[in-house]
Amino acid sequence: MTSVPAAASSPNALTKLLGTRLPIVQAGMVWVSGGKLAAAASNAGVLGLVGGGSMKPDLLKHHLEKARALTSTPSGAPMPFGINLPLLYSGIDEQVKIALDFGVRIFFTSAGSPKKLTGFLKGHGCTVVHVTSSPDLAKKCEDAGCDALVAEGFEAGGHNGRDEITTLVLIPQVVDAVKIPVIAAGGIADGRAIAAAMALGAAGVQIGTRFAATQESSAHANFKNAMIQSKADSTFLMMKQIVPVRLLKNQFYEEIKALEARCAPAEEIMAHLGKGRAKSGMLDGDLANGELEIGQICSAVRDIPSCAELVARLEKEYSAAVAQLRAKL
Repeated sequence: MTSVPAAASSPNALTKLLGTRLPIVQAGMVWVSGGKLAAAASNAGVLGLVGGGSMKPDLLKHHLEKARALTSTPSGAPMPFGINLPLLYSGIDEQVKIALDFGVRIFFTSAGSPKKLTGFLKGHGCTVVHVTSSPDLAKKCEDAGCDALVAEGFEAGGHNGRDEITTLVLIPQVVDAVKIPVIAAGGIADGRAIAAAMALGAAGVQIGTRFAATQESSAHANFKNAMIQSKADSTFLMMKQIVPVRLLKNQFYEEIKALEARCAPAEEIMAHLGKGRAKSGMLDGDLANGELEIGQICSAVRDIPSCAELVARLEKEYSAAVAQLRAKL
C-alpha cells in the first residue's frame, strides 16, 4: 500500500507544482465556480479554479477580476488561482487569451484532446492539467506534455466518462500508467476519501460537489438545498449518446429518461435539452426544468459551510482517518 503522509499539509509533488498549502483542488464547475469561490478556496490553502466553460468573454473577465481582487499575491506574481476550460466549447481561444492577459498561469482543461492547447500554454509558461477518465487517456495526457492530470471516476458530477470506471478502480491503474502527478476525483467529499485516494497513489484530490455546497459557491440556494436533501440514489448518468452527464433526478431528468427509454435519436434529445438549461437549474434555481449537474456523493452533503470551514474540516478528517488507518496496521 502506498504510504500516506500524516498531515495533509505535508509538501508533495502536487503542492510544489501548484504552489498550494494542501494537495486539494476545488473543481471548476459551470455556473458554480465563480471568482468568489475560487478566491475563497485559494485563500483557504487549496487551488481554486474559476469554471470558465459557461462564461462568455465579459462574464469571464468579471469573475477573473473578482478572484484577483479577493486574493493577495506579490506584485508581478502569477494569480494564486487557476481556470478550468472544457475544450468542447466554442470561443476557447478567446477565453485562453483573456485568462493569460489576467495573469492566470494554471490551466485545467477537459472534454477534448490534451494536444489541443497544452503545447501553446506551456509555451506561455503555464502549468497544464488535463481531466481524463481512463488509463489509456491518462497516458495520452502525459505524452501531450501535461504537468499533471485529473483521473475522474464516473461518480463525479457534470460531464463524465462513457466507460463508467469508478474512482476506486481508476486511480491505481492511472498511477501505474504515468509518471506525472495524479489528482483523484469523483466521489470525494471528506477527509476519509482524501486519505483513501492518497493510499491508492494519488498526489492529491479534486473536489467538486462538496465545494458546490459552500457559502461562496455561485449555485442557487434551491440547488444547494436540493443537495442537502438528496439520497444515495438521487443522481444518475444520462445522455451517454451525446455527452454523458450526471444529473440530480428531477422533472427534466425524467423527460430525458423517457426519451432514452424509447431510443429517441440524439437530435431529439439535443433539441429537448436546448440551451441555457444548466444555467436555469444550477444558477437560477429551477429545480423542475433545470439541468442539475452534481456528483453522486451529494447524498453525503448535509450543510453549507464557508470554504475556510470546509478546508479546516477536511484537514481534521484526513488526519483522523490516517491515524485510524495506522492504528489498524
